[in-house]
Amino acid sequence: MDTIETDTLTSEIELALAHTPAVMRPRLRTLFALDQRLARIIGKATEPMLAQMRLSWWREMLEQGRSLRPQGDAVLDAIGETWAGEEAALRDLVNGWEHLLADPPLPEVDAQKFVDARAGALCAFARVSPEHKTYRHVNLAAQIWAIADLAAKVHSDTERNILLDMGQRLCAEKPKKLSSFKGLAVLSALGRRAIANGGRPLMEGRGAGFTAFRAALLGK
Repeated sequence: MDTIETDTLTSEIELALAHTPAVMRPRLRTLFALDQRLARIIGKATEPMLAQMRLSWWREMLEQGRSLRPQGDAVLDAIGETWAGEEAALRDLVNGWEHLLADPPLPEVDAQKFVDARAGALCAFARVSPEHKTYRHVNLAAQIWAIADLAAKVHSDTERNILLDMGQRLCAEKPKKLSSFKGLAVLSALGRRAIANGGRPLMEGRGAGFTAFRAALLGK
């Protein structure tokens, strides 16, 4: 399970996985493998309609029971093994990526829908619902990562400024300890640093490693 599409995962995600309990790691790796598959669909899209068709295929697969899905796709097979019965958050993730097909510059409302979907998938991974006492902290950490990651990848200064504005509002709230989800704490800490640096890549600069180490040690 830990070998699915490892070449597509970024160094910050590999760090997050390394600081995730082994029993939870396959489930998180599957989530990020799907996320990266969707990112490639959007990133390589020359025609929005073609990208929408590919996203629609994923929605259809996630709506079907595991036994009805075609076999042989590493990510889809892994979803059947680690997310069976909980695919709703993954379908929402597909919908979230579709919001990035909006006409440029990306409107804040579509950016927020994307961020919400990505954060929702991470909350589902952690199995924390809005009623859970740690939901707000997990959701905040996940949103900060999602915003920072997108801000580092957009090409438009206008879009980056919109995302940085969103991120700065979230970063005004101090991080809370995420003892059970140190991998997410690592991503959030790197996201906060990237937002403070104007939307630079999360692992850019010599300070990134220390930021990740500190977050893994303290859980925030």
